[in-house]
Amino acid sequence: MAILTPEAPSSTARDEPARLPSRTSIPHRTGVVGERRDLRTVPFGDRFDLVGSGAAAIAVSTLMFGWLTPMTGVVGWVVLSFIGFLGIYAVLTSMRADRLAITERVMTALFYSAGVLLLGALAFVVFFTLVRGSSALFHLNFFTETMKLAGPLDPLTMGGIAHAIVGTLIQISIALAITIPLGVTTAVFLNEIGGRFARFVRTISDAMTALPSIVAGLFVYAAVVTLITNQRSGFAASLAISVMMLPIIIRASDVVLRLVPHNLREASYALGTSRWRTVWSVVLPTSRSGLVTAVILGTARGIGETSPVLLTSGVTAEMNLNPFSGPMISLPLQVFDFVKSPEPSMIARGFGAAATLVLLVLTLFIVARLIGGRGPGQLSDRQRRAATAASARDLLRIEGEPAAASRTGRRAMPPGRPPRTLERRISLRALTARFTPSTEENPS
Repeated sequence: MAILTPEAPSSTARDEPARLPSRTSIPHRTGVVGERRDLRTVPFGDRFDLVGSGAAAIAVSTLMFGWLTPMTGVVGWVVLSFIGFLGIYAVLTSMRADRLAITERVMTALFYSAGVLLLGALAFVVFFTLVRGSSALFHLNFFTETMKLAGPLDPLTMGGIAHAIVGTLIQISIALAITIPLGVTTAVFLNEIGGRFARFVRTISDAMTALPSIVAGLFVYAAVVTLITNQRSGFAASLAISVMMLPIIIRASDVVLRLVPHNLREASYALGTSRWRTVWSVVLPTSRSGLVTAVILGTARGIGETSPVLLTSGVTAEMNLNPFSGPMISLPLQVFDFVKSPEPSMIARGFGAAATLVLLVLTLFIVARLIGGRGPGQLSDRQRRAATAASARDLLRIEGEPAAASRTGRRAMPPGRPPRTLERRISLRALTARFTPSTEENPS
């Protein structure tokens, strides 16, 4: 028997929340809309702190370098201005924010500054190379002729780097044909097979990423040029470039393949698929974009190597299309050969060759991103239309349409477009679901 006291709540009072309506109610709208917050525009106070800190830091640095101290130099002025900007920005922010906001804004300024510094350094290198080599780039003969009939004292209207461009393309093509199968296969072995030997291979590949390029050139020169071919050639240079590209492709591909979810592999194995079929149909397509990025990194490392090519390919002023016989020069080696000369025309040719190399790498990067830029599961427009048409045919087959009529409709149906009857059925279902009243058992 329960004893009721004035201090203890009754059972009726305790059960009152249970009798509240189970469904939520929509509040009554008064028609008054409050002021909306603008999340895109930076507040005036934040802009004032940022601009004011920059102006104050520049003024203080100018006073320090021009009037108060004997310090000189543009680099020192920039460094002092940046340090002063961070300090003044932190002080101004502390007037209206707490310690956490101060830390957040100062770190944001540091991150933005690092990005601007990196982008500025890259832009400076590219534009400086293009400007110094512009005198040679504006001549068509620079890309269509060789240096066979041109000397150091000849003007820029004579001679070119056609032989170096062809040699670079041949050497990097051979190197890619060697490193892409080996690198991707090794990465698949490290992730799908594993074991003690896999750990040993991963350790060696990680150590080879820091291998000096001159060591790779000496190895190929001693093992191939001296013992087998007895002459410098484009194939020997390709082998040296492959030694430099292979560990980078292995390492980058290994990291990419580790990011593939294990449930995709487990789902494939659950359907009775073999291991190699899972790798070929599930793992590699899922990591296609990352593998293309790994190949780009390896190509960027190999296409700009000079030391291995200097020891293995040889220097020539003529066109050589046979990578197995005779010396074959490349663009990095041609740049090195040009800038050694004290003549201004040869130095201009060297910067023109360097600018061509930069543009060639940029072109290869764009092509590679176009090939492998689409992520896993993303279909093109044609593939999406084909999948829609296949789904329409499956719907007709599931609903029990006769086989003859299904084949007739399939022949009459335009490729990649669903039939009108399917569109009509989908629209009817959407309208039915929209106007059907919801119930407690089926709220949808």
